[in-house]
Amino acid sequence: MRLVFASNNAHKLEEIRAIMPAGIEVLSLHDIGFEQEIEETGLTLAENSKIKAETVYHWLSDNGYSTVDGVFADDTGLEIDALGGEPGVFTARWYRLNDGMSAAAPLNNERMIFAANRAKTLRELSGKTNRGAQFKTVITLIRMAQNLTVQVEGVVRGRIATEEYGQGGFGYDPIFIPEGYDKTFGELPADLKNSISHRARAMEALVKIL
Repeated sequence: MRLVFASNNAHKLEEIRAIMPAGIEVLSLHDIGFEQEIEETGLTLAENSKIKAETVYHWLSDNGYSTVDGVFADDTGLEIDALGGEPGVFTARWYRLNDGMSAAAPLNNERMIFAANRAKTLRELSGKTNRGAQFKTVITLIRMAQNLTVQVEGVVRGRIATEEYGQGGFGYDPIFIPEGYDKTFGELPADLKNSISHRARAMEALVKIL
């Protein structure tokens, strides 16, 4: 089976390919020659996930791709209890937002963006004792032959650390401690993180319906 993952994010691709069982080939947008910028205009993780999957599905159909079985896309958000579920759908670009408005110039370096997002999270939670949070991933799968759309999700509860720990993973991993552990995702071995993460749980649900 060949599936297109609607992303070129190297970190996500590595994690998903490690999770996907043998016999399923995962192609990136780069692999199929898709170069469009997909605007994530949804108000929820589910909406953004669907927008990405549908955009690539229509591109594949318009370009006569017959060698892939489906396309899937994910959208992931960090939802912090003390902040009313923020940053949620704005997780990837939270450093720019201030009361819903763009407040900072965009950064063009992924590492700087990740660092700015983590720094803002720690600032927002400064002095707060309730540090509960969860990561949620929503995956949309569209089967090419049937034009059938299905959504699954995965959630992992945890808490936000008071400072950064660990160099592993990406994004918010160095400040997120999953429930049942005393180390951040950034400190845990990659194979362990991949087995318990929100994305792993969403992927497990996806694999069951392939």
